[in-house]
Amino acid sequence: MTTPRRIVIVGAGLAGATAAATLRERGFDGEVTLFGRETHEPYELPPLSKGILLGSADEPDWVRPAGHYADHTIDLRRGTHIAALRPADHRVVEADGTEHPYDRLLLATGSRPRTLPGFDGPGVHTLRTLDDSLALRAALTAGARVVIVGAGWIGCEVAAAARTHGAEVTVVDPLPQPLLSVLGEQIGAVFRDLHAGHGVTLRLGTRATGLTAQDGANGGTQDATRVVRLDDGSELPADVVVVGAGAVPSTGLAEQAGLELAAGGIAVDAALRTSAPDVYAAGDIAAHDHPRHDGRVRVEHWSNAKEQGAHVAGNLLGGDEPYTAEPYFFSDQYDLGCEYRGLADPARDELTVRGTTASREFIAFWRRDGRVTAALNVNAWDDGDALQALVDNRAQVSAQQLAEADLGKLAAGAR
Repeated sequence: MTTPRRIVIVGAGLAGATAAATLRERGFDGEVTLFGRETHEPYELPPLSKGILLGSADEPDWVRPAGHYADHTIDLRRGTHIAALRPADHRVVEADGTEHPYDRLLLATGSRPRTLPGFDGPGVHTLRTLDDSLALRAALTAGARVVIVGAGWIGCEVAAAARTHGAEVTVVDPLPQPLLSVLGEQIGAVFRDLHAGHGVTLRLGTRATGLTAQDGANGGTQDATRVVRLDDGSELPADVVVVGAGAVPSTGLAEQAGLELAAGGIAVDAALRTSAPDVYAAGDIAAHDHPRHDGRVRVEHWSNAKEQGAHVAGNLLGGDEPYTAEPYFFSDQYDLGCEYRGLADPARDELTVRGTTASREFIAFWRRDGRVTAALNVNAWDDGDALQALVDNRAQVSAQQLAEADLGKLAAGAR
């Protein structure tokens, strides 16, 4: 494979910006052009639903310090929309028709919030960008009636921030537990009880079907009355509505260009190559043929975007290294902090809890065929390296060992 001279990256989020910076760190001295639709410099997403929303921070964590891109001759094009990809010509095209040739291309376009029919207009928020976070924080005032549609990670973190600001919060979700598809019923109940204990009203097993808004007394929208309708016939008055119904990978360029799609994203091989020559994908959009997992893995977590962005830089320069890292994410809600490593299927994996869920200080393990598939530590911070090793090695251990043995020694002996 020849060494490229022009590398184009579409998407200036964590994956794309990390890839650009890593190219320079690896000594690449050719052209690097980084296109992003936002006007902000590249930033990381976790603070948007944590520190910024809580009010303890006004800025996100920037991927690199101010001036880094110019100092390292990375051509960062902010506020730019790439409208087309022509793989046969090795070109991308801006919305105004300007064409940009490439030798290698990285697609890192991320995701956009999933919307719900009828849930739009003033007072309705999603959370994906820095501007989204700042606008939502301004709305989370003491006494505000906040209805959150969705009890996933974003919904739960927004609920915690809203209660911290003194808002009245109701969370609506069609599933019977928060985070059920990720953590299963027993661990999901921990988060249910956590939020209920902090005054959140939970309408679980109930679907939001629509939103009615009426102009305020002066005919304006600022003091409008909003009512969220539920499928059981009840209605929830709301000053603020947050749609936390997940995200949709931004695969439009790939679809238009005829790239192979899979698992809701862009199909990539173990080295993050797409079906088009010299085109790679990383981050939320990458449906990855992961060497450690059956089938394709598509992960929308912060660490996946960061690690794939760094990894793919080497392959853009001619490498052929498979990406093998396990998914990782963390969450902070009230006084509960947790980290999750691996990828479990709660519907079929066996759960083992070390400690007690009632104390909210425990470690949960999932096993399949006797091997560890994932671990969640909740307010327990001493065994991170051991948990990572147990997950990375698919350790074959018993439930009793996970519950009682020294985890460091267990991880050291993992095969």
